[in-house]
Amino acid sequence: MRRIRRYLSLLPLLMVPALSHAGVQLVVDGVDDPLKAAVVAGVGLSQYAAREVSEAQVHRLYDRADAEVGNALRPYGYYDAHVTGKIGQSGKDWRVTLHIAPGQPVKVTSIDLRLDPAAAALRPIRAARRGIEKLKDQRLDDAAYDSARDALNNALAANGYLDAKLTVRRVEVNRGEHSAAIHLAWDVGRRYRYGAVRFEGSQFQPDFLQRYVPFKPGDYFDQNQLLGLQQALNNADYFSVVNVMPEIPTAQDGVVDVKVQLAPAKRRIYTSGLFVGTDTGIGIRGGLEYRWVNSYGHKWKNDIVLAQRLKTLSSQYTIPLPGDNQRSVNFGVNFRDANTVTSQSRTLELVANESELWHEWVRTVGVHALTGTFDVGKRSDEPESTPGVEHGRSTLIYAEGSLSRKVADNLDFVHRGWSLNLDMRSTAGDLFSTARFSELTASGKWIRGFWRSNRLILRGDLGHVWTNHFEALPPQLRFFAGGDQSIRGYTYQAIGPKNSYGRVIGGDNLVIGSATLEHYFTPRWGIASFVDAGNAFSGTRVHPKIGTGIGVRWRSPVGMIRVDVGTPINDAQRHGVELHLVIGPDL
Repeated sequence: MRRIRRYLSLLPLLMVPALSHAGVQLVVDGVDDPLKAAVVAGVGLSQYAAREVSEAQVHRLYDRADAEVGNALRPYGYYDAHVTGKIGQSGKDWRVTLHIAPGQPVKVTSIDLRLDPAAAALRPIRAARRGIEKLKDQRLDDAAYDSARDALNNALAANGYLDAKLTVRRVEVNRGEHSAAIHLAWDVGRRYRYGAVRFEGSQFQPDFLQRYVPFKPGDYFDQNQLLGLQQALNNADYFSVVNVMPEIPTAQDGVVDVKVQLAPAKRRIYTSGLFVGTDTGIGIRGGLEYRWVNSYGHKWKNDIVLAQRLKTLSSQYTIPLPGDNQRSVNFGVNFRDANTVTSQSRTLELVANESELWHEWVRTVGVHALTGTFDVGKRSDEPESTPGVEHGRSTLIYAEGSLSRKVADNLDFVHRGWSLNLDMRSTAGDLFSTARFSELTASGKWIRGFWRSNRLILRGDLGHVWTNHFEALPPQLRFFAGGDQSIRGYTYQAIGPKNSYGRVIGGDNLVIGSATLEHYFTPRWGIASFVDAGNAFSGTRVHPKIGTGIGVRWRSPVGMIRVDVGTPINDAQRHGVELHLVIGPDL
């Protein structure tokens, strides 16, 4: 009997699990994200979505919800938030509804920012200061305030104020007036300068590597210049490891030394592979490159391409020159055998030029000697005696100057970037040349990503040639349109002025514009739609040809692969679709 009474006394405890509920179904309304997400994360009720909770616990948590919501919304500028709601049962769970009335937000009405005038005059620091000043008349947001304040702090350090200290950081909130005043002040200290730059682990003498250093001892410290040094050494392709480290902990008397740790890359590079391009057909390519030939940093690069419609053999020798603008002298020889739907040519070209960095652009000035034979208006399956085919042989000695620049956030897959190339070529009258000519070309590309998985790509090409003997110009100095990198929907170089036999012979003008919209439904795969327009022509009338279509994008292990299917628009002489395949980087 006593044992039975003991079991009966334990009965209420055994019944607790049966009377408890599995969890809380929390419903929040009255606010949208990010306020809604902040409320859900900030209230204790959300922790019991998958945990057992008793009725007493639910009511206790519900009573605390008003204060918890207030704490969750204050970082967003809402200091008068009020909560109403209800508790009910939904099956075995509790269903709790919280209706949020956030109230009138607090706005920033004044900003008191004190900074040394010399530091405040620097452009990066001015930009960071404007980021703080833009908070005025906006809703007080702790995250935005912290980010803007830290951005100015980082800008000071990045521009040499390594001892800068934030001496005042205060936000005064007047809840009655729904206003806030921000007070910030920095003691910036001295501005540091560069000391010595030491290179470790290099296969070259330190004097040679100074050509890549964009600053001199005594210049003011600038973190962007250190990033520029890192990028320049990486781009030089001599090293497998590049670490640029300012020695800030050991800086003395306002001077920072810089240590650069290097490790040599593999000296010789052999490359080979198959490729497919709708402009060139199926082919193979191979190459041998010496990253450095000797202790002076000379380079030697050799390439061969054997494709259905293009064969090339090229060799280039590069000699770096002293100086901090990465000057180099380059000597090259190129043999080219091209066979398109409109022309055939065999040319040999000798090149000597000098290249250097100039205001963040690559500037090249040199001389070309080109000689060869060509047939224009002739297909590969036609005999040379076909009517309308123009035969030529020319030798041209001409000067060339170019400017190019490429800016990208990620060269493998660009979200924000652009490139621009300007070229000018000209003979010295008829000196040593079959014909005199001057040619100006410009090409550019602009890429912007938006909404995370989309990209807009704009491309343009312009060109004009002045000559007294157009017939003596080989195909590579004339203008044609059509193909993968021109107007899709048309065969490579199939667009241009025609002779009296209806054969495309190329023009002295080029205008092309292109727009491509890409959408990626996975990190690797995407689709594209495009419109290309323009023409290669002679005279002043463009008469644009238009091609449009769709494509597939694949970020493969060997690079971006683009497959497009295009068709001409409103062209009575061209019909059907054209396949275009391109493998390579965006810029």
